[in-house]
Amino acid sequence: MSRLVVVSNRLADPRKAAAGGLAVALAETLNETGGLWFGWSGEIAEDGAPGEGELHRHQAGRVTLASVDLSREDYASYYEGYSNGVLWPVLHYRVDLADFDSGYIGGYRRVNQLFARKLLPLLKPDDTVWVHDYHLIPLAAELRALGCRQKIGFFLHIPLPPPQILAAIPQHAWLVRSLFSYDLVGFQSETDLSHFAGYVEKEAGAQPLDAHRFQGFGSTVHARAFPIGIDVDEFAALTHAREAVDMYERMAEEYKRRRLLIGVDRLDYSKGIPHRVRAFRELLANYPENRDSATLIQIASPSRESVDAYGDIRRELESLCGAINGDYGGLDWMPVRYIHRTIARKKLPGIFRVARVGLVTPLRDGMNLVAKEFVVAQDPGDPGVLVLSRFAGAAEQLKEALLVNPYDTHGTAETIQRALQMPREERQQRHQKLLARIREQDVHWWRRSFLQALAEAPGS
Repeated sequence: MSRLVVVSNRLADPRKAAAGGLAVALAETLNETGGLWFGWSGEIAEDGAPGEGELHRHQAGRVTLASVDLSREDYASYYEGYSNGVLWPVLHYRVDLADFDSGYIGGYRRVNQLFARKLLPLLKPDDTVWVHDYHLIPLAAELRALGCRQKIGFFLHIPLPPPQILAAIPQHAWLVRSLFSYDLVGFQSETDLSHFAGYVEKEAGAQPLDAHRFQGFGSTVHARAFPIGIDVDEFAALTHAREAVDMYERMAEEYKRRRLLIGVDRLDYSKGIPHRVRAFRELLANYPENRDSATLIQIASPSRESVDAYGDIRRELESLCGAINGDYGGLDWMPVRYIHRTIARKKLPGIFRVARVGLVTPLRDGMNLVAKEFVVAQDPGDPGVLVLSRFAGAAEQLKEALLVNPYDTHGTAETIQRALQMPREERQQRHQKLLARIREQDVHWWRRSFLQALAEAPGS
């Protein structure tokens, strides 16, 4: 087996479960191959020159972790400016929130060139390189320009919008052309794949060779959907661990007279949290039996709070929750419990398990793993109901959830009422099918499927 080299904006120690889902997914192969993980160190060199950065290396078991520092100017243009100020909003269909400062793209290219220069000497001839996410779209092109001939795959963890929206990005043709330097490009959903196919055919004049191969810019790229999953056994074990059980028991006692609805998100404009809260308000208005009965617990963990758009959504959400509690709440019942902080992951399964309804209603999401975690945490004998946005990548897999259009406040409220009234037998049947599919296409399936497809793709 060739050595796996993982490249991402930030890297993590794969020995630590708390490092995140990507680290868990890749740990097995990295350890088998004595792999390398390369990325930004997270450090900003205040006196550093643009396009330069110190390389750091250390061992994490059999895995080598290699990282580079960024100068303040590169951090501002590559990370805050182009990655999160341009690509993040546009790829989530929010062109109105993008900041198309002409200087950002120069820093974005400069950091990708820095990564390529620092990474290339670390590569072995038979390495397999797997690049992750929107921060590093042009990395393969920069590596190829330096003479790299190893297999290189790319996976986009966030959505890819339709061609007309993608074309709003200045120099969008250069960005998409960069993808043709990869041997394999992976997307979260078939919808994203169709958007890629539509763009490269209509905007770039590329020729489809078949459903998954496209020829253009003097090369051929393979593109497929690989929906990412979760580690089902790991999350199921968390559900039965002491921290989650304690949380479940405390909440079950505290809310024994209520039916709980739960939403767990980062505070991000893509998550549709204000739309969800408005739908809950309409539920209370249209179905009075839910007053003094249903409680929405909305956990919105902090995210990029220095950005104006996030401050705006926080103020909007706090105003909405306060208004609902003021209009409908009483001395012994608050309709909405809004929590603006991060809850320990070990406690989340207990919160999910006690909920009658899980609300996962983003305006647009690449996948959304919270939906899958909610299903895994449920009691099979008396499971809660997943209400899922049709605009989450997970909706392509989780067809037995109740799918909603989060922009349709009335329709979402009606669906929540249906979830609250759903008979146990129907809840059990839906949960059984959802869980089977989540287990079949878990995070390990995702890793194996992508790496197998990359190994089978003709090399550059």
